Amino acid sequence: MANTNTVERIIKGMASKGWRITEQRKMMAALFAETEGYLSPKDVYEHMRQKYPGISFDTIYRNLRQLSEAGVFEQFYFNDGLKFRASCLTHHHHHLICMNCEKTVTFDYCPMPNLSELPGNYEVMHHRFEVYGYCPECAAKRRKETKQPT
Repeated sequence: MANTNTVERIIKGMASKGWRITEQRKMMAALFAETEGYLSPKDVYEHMRQKYPGISFDTIYRNLRQLSEAGVFEQFYFNDGLKFRASCLTHHHHHLICMNCEKTVTFDYCPMPNLSELPGNYEVMHHRFEVYGYCPECAAKRRKETKQPT
């Protein structure tokens, strides 16, 4: 069941960028609202083409990137490629992401205030900070798998 608040927030983000709110975009918003984890462009394409067989992968990919640039979706890079999920806009936070199971833990500590000098005199407008590693369960499994027999 899609979270209505998330669907509305995604649609509002689309509308704020001047996008027409089509049935296809509503369907994409609902997909992200009902998905806890991450979706690859291929996942979204496979879901969308069930109802819209003529939709192209390029259209899906372009919409995902534009929604990410608009702050509606977050994009993450995993070993198997780029994935997206609905942004959490309730507060500023960062992520610990398991490279195996993709479990994500948010944390509120932000390292940006502690960075005294950034190269190039950039004026930072926004930032993201993700830490990739292994959750305790996956780390224990990896240690168990790498132990050599005695």
